[in-house]
Amino acid sequence: MTELNLIIDGQQIAAERGMTIFEAATKAGIYIPSLCAHPDLSPSGECGLCLVEIEGEPEFAISCTTDVAENMVLHTDTPQLRQKQHEVLEKILSEHPNACLTCWRKERCEPFDICLRNVAVTERCVTCPENGRCELQKVVDYLDIGIATIPYKYRKLPINRDNPFFDLDYNLCIACGRCVRACQDLRGVKALDFIELNGYRVAGPIRGNHKDSGCKFCFTCVEVCPTGALVDREARYQTISDWEAYVVPCRQACPAHIDIPRYINFIAQGKYSEALAVIREKVPFPGVLGRVCVHPCEQACRRSQLSEPICIKFLKRFAADYDTGLWKQNAKVAPPTGKRVAVVGSGPAGLTAAYYLAKLGHSVTVFEALPQTGGMTRVGIPAYRLPREILNAEIEEIEKVGVDIKTNTKIESLDSLFEQGYNCVFLALGAHRGTKMGVDGEDSPGVIDGVDFLRQVSLGEEVTIGEKVAIIGGGNAAIDCSRTALRLDAKEVTIIYRRTRAEMPASPEEVEEALREGVKIIFLAAPTQVSVKDRHIELECLQMKLGEPDASGRRRPVPIRGSEFTMEFHNVIAAIGQAPEVPAQFEIELGRGNVIKTNSETLATNREGVFAGGDVVTGPASVIGAIAQGRQAASSIDSYLGGNGIIDESLISADEPDPWLGTDGDFADRIRAHMSCLDISQRLADFAEVELGYDEATAEEEAKRCLRCDLRLKLSSPMLPPVKVKSA
Repeated sequence: MTELNLIIDGQQIAAERGMTIFEAATKAGIYIPSLCAHPDLSPSGECGLCLVEIEGEPEFAISCTTDVAENMVLHTDTPQLRQKQHEVLEKILSEHPNACLTCWRKERCEPFDICLRNVAVTERCVTCPENGRCELQKVVDYLDIGIATIPYKYRKLPINRDNPFFDLDYNLCIACGRCVRACQDLRGVKALDFIELNGYRVAGPIRGNHKDSGCKFCFTCVEVCPTGALVDREARYQTISDWEAYVVPCRQACPAHIDIPRYINFIAQGKYSEALAVIREKVPFPGVLGRVCVHPCEQACRRSQLSEPICIKFLKRFAADYDTGLWKQNAKVAPPTGKRVAVVGSGPAGLTAAYYLAKLGHSVTVFEALPQTGGMTRVGIPAYRLPREILNAEIEEIEKVGVDIKTNTKIESLDSLFEQGYNCVFLALGAHRGTKMGVDGEDSPGVIDGVDFLRQVSLGEEVTIGEKVAIIGGGNAAIDCSRTALRLDAKEVTIIYRRTRAEMPASPEEVEEALREGVKIIFLAAPTQVSVKDRHIELECLQMKLGEPDASGRRRPVPIRGSEFTMEFHNVIAAIGQAPEVPAQFEIELGRGNVIKTNSETLATNREGVFAGGDVVTGPASVIGAIAQGRQAASSIDSYLGGNGIIDESLISADEPDPWLGTDGDFADRIRAHMSCLDISQRLADFAEVELGYDEATAEEEAKRCLRCDLRLKLSSPMLPPVKVKSA
């Protein structure tokens, strides 16, 4: 590129041939007033404010559409120029509420103050959601238009609220064209254009509403709008403390903060290995999570407000299923540090911590009391949901970085570990003890603890149950017990739950599959007594009704007097909760529910050098929650051992995503991709995986439903006017 020399306001600068004056000035840090210019958009000159004087030229030039020339001498702030800019700005303000912008009291007013001048609300800024953040306000202040009365007549245009995400107030539109150019030229969606409304030229959807116009709801138009014409509905009149978390809610909702939009975009492009690399930057169990994650990200997904959320969990599984090993090319293990860490428990929290600590160069040994690794992912989740070959393969990858796992090894003393030379201990014991029902007769023969039941089946131990089985509980463990019982030849399985289906903590999709397999559910009932009669169990229950919400936010079940009823079963499986078992000799401070008390930021316990995480700290929660705590523990332990605590890694180059979205007429109406499952007739004979996964075409189409909220964060910020210091 040829460099040209020019002078702006006495400052000599160099600019590339083909640059506009506005671009050259902005690059040099020289502000030129504008409301239509944006660094990511092509120039238009719509606002007419970015005027400059060119020495030797009789007329002012529009700087965003005029190219630089060699030895050009420019002025951006002269009395004549300022007067012309005032005229242009007054024309803009004549069609925009301006009473506050030009009022002598504007710096004293707070939002929603009563106007002492009795100006109509429709002419004021204090009720505008962009008040204080508005570029128009800043430009008016910079140009110092002074105290003036600029005629304005309320245009009585409607506010477009035709979508769930943002409002378009045509009365505040200054027709700068930013949103139109962003939609057409930057995103290629072409849902917006200039339209005529009641005789006024404004920007709006080309077919009356955003959905029919093909809007993809990427929020780019909202982000580039210089006034309050386009605003987030959720963010109106409130300060967002973490803007990135607000803009990309799925990533924020993920406990491990996986870059969800990035890997979904890779899948949409057919780059499956790159997608897996992104996932593996944060978690060592992509295949496990793709099958059993409780997916809080999907609950946060904005697409759910339009139709249905993206199938984020299933797309994660798809990426893991199509693993080519690309992620390994950039995976690194640091040189040995000479530090040794003992991890007690080989569940997702323990193995995750072990994995990242080993990659940081520490020598890590995992001690597991059970004969097989995996913790509750192995002995608490049935194989029809999580095939053992998937779990085994991901644990093998953890071992490959140097983690030593010792099974059938129960740790009885923490002191002995320190005596063996370990510098630090991480307790990831899980929550393997079932909760008692608290009713008479629950220790009778035929009454089984749900945690024990799932563990025995998972470890291949002999388990005998009768034809009629009752399951007590409403969580995922209860659903797992019910579907497992069917696979062990139970003929009739009934879940008894004390609330309604709406309050069930179990994943809705798991409940649905249980019902399809033939499980019956009795809602609003709770057991009160167990007795054995003629080799049958008589289960006495009481009907319930829902009262006020309890600490969980769910409505409290209240017994209905005189509503007792009795049912007969061969077995009753209690799956109402779990709790950790922490040996007293560990001398660890415990909290309610027998969980270990830790520092919430470091996961350190009351004992020096001892950390804890996962279900033993949180109580029974989720695999992704345990993985997140494993990551947190690895970072804290590394810092404790003298490291920097940085466990994040980059497994794929950080290329910027393609900003082009293109047109797609039925985008808003697209529904979630269906997950193919084994036929009911094939399921109950064994523990074969029920969900069969996506094929390539299905995965790519599902990924293309993403709103691409993250693109909003990639937009550049326009140069704002310097804040003028007020004279005393």
